[in-house]
Amino acid sequence: MNLVLLGPPGSGKGTQATFIAEELEIPHISTGDMLREAVSKQTELGIKAKSYMDKGELVPDEVVIGIAIERLKSADCQKGFLLDGFPRTVRQAEALDKALSESGHKLDAVLNIEVADEEIINRLTGRRSCVDCKRVYHLVFEPPQNPNFCDACGGKLVHRSDDTIETVTNRLKVYKEQTEPLISYYKRQNLLKSVDGQQSIDAVFYDILTVLKGDYA
Repeated sequence: MNLVLLGPPGSGKGTQATFIAEELEIPHISTGDMLREAVSKQTELGIKAKSYMDKGELVPDEVVIGIAIERLKSADCQKGFLLDGFPRTVRQAEALDKALSESGHKLDAVLNIEVADEEIINRLTGRRSCVDCKRVYHLVFEPPQNPNFCDACGGKLVHRSDDTIETVTNRLKVYKEQTEPLISYYKRQNLLKSVDGQQSIDAVFYDILTVLKGDYA
């Protein structure tokens, strides 16, 4: 299956994407991970992207489109893929449609995880990430034994710059202005399938499989 996963920052897209990819045996393609890797390696792309990411703004279309479309040409994507973090704008969606059409493929469904703004703010501002193994904790929902160190590897826990309340608020604003139009875009194509993201992780995954059942059963 060729899938796109939508939802505001902090909606649990990354967690659900891992489950979906394992269930359907397709690669999980996260443009966020690819961009962060470029930032950590200080590549030309990473340096360019960092100034936008630190402010909670979207990386320019021409950068993200090139990365994502090139990735879809890989051998492991020929039997399906799950895009997480791309497309984020209608322009990106149009570019994706064009690229898939040219290669003889199309999207099968677009999953939209719905979560209220207040819940998003509570989730993101409490997150802490391990600098070594990248494990993510939450000071309220999934606290580490020691608030400063990772339970798994002992690495230092940090509050990512894009998880401060100012940046989170701005990320939600940017999402509403630039990404929410995708919901209407994919509704018009009869591809959108929405689920309630404020349930337990297992319940959200169950709902996702339920709405996809007719497509891959």
